[in-house]
Amino acid sequence: ELPPSEFMQVADSTWLVLSVVSNGREPSGCQATGVTKIARSVIAPLAEHHVSVLMLSTYQTDFILVRERDLPVVIHTLAGEFDIYKEESGECVPVTSDDVSNGFLKPKPAASPTLHPVQSPQTRFCVLTVAPDTLPAIATMLIDVLFYSHSPPREVGASSQDLDSITFFSFSLIEGYISIVMDAETQKRFPSDLLLTSSTGELWRMVRIGGQPLGFDECGIVAQIAEPLAAADISAYYISTFNFDHALVPEEGIAEVIQLLQQRQESGR
Repeated sequence: ELPPSEFMQVADSTWLVLSVVSNGREPSGCQATGVTKIARSVIAPLAEHHVSVLMLSTYQTDFILVRERDLPVVIHTLAGEFDIYKEESGECVPVTSDDVSNGFLKPKPAASPTLHPVQSPQTRFCVLTVAPDTLPAIATMLIDVLFYSHSPPREVGASSQDLDSITFFSFSLIEGYISIVMDAETQKRFPSDLLLTSSTGELWRMVRIGGQPLGFDECGIVAQIAEPLAAADISAYYISTFNFDHALVPEEGIAEVIQLLQQRQESGR
């Protein structure tokens, strides 16, 4: 419904959403531990089969976006470990490899993925949710933060390996569930009684992947972060955007995360 505009850039691919649920149950509503739990079983196998993914963590659960044209490869890759269903008219219908075998070609072995630089700003972030019926009470503040309180984008290549701060605000509304990521200073602008967070109220630090816009054709970017964190059993909250990928980890674990990722960089050279 958006009118064509020279100011709006749209990626060529159409994407489908994969939602991983346990034992067929929907998410319970408690805060998810992020990509750690699905890194080995979903993200890594898709990277090995040269499937590019976008990752979107929310307060409630995690979603993996794959290109529609890659669906046959995705089904063949995951069918051995998962029961796969597609949604038709609101109903979940089982999918088998045979259903998508027409035209399926075994993918060529993926080349070694590029290990992108990882930057870690000093900014502290909060992961929050809001009850839908209280959203109107913060709507004006949301509009101000989303559209009027931002700084211009940093020039590509102008940032150092360690950023002092980063402007980042994420708002998602998925099937009625609201998820917000904002820095701790911005949170102070909102009524505290309307923002819901985990009982521990923990703060998160970010690692941003890529020194320049990543594009959509490369695979293994999410795996670059997810695999070493999964091996160390470190929770992560991951958000792919049009230009960069971002992983949030608990603040107390940021030093270990940086060390793990630096070791991976060194071993990949």
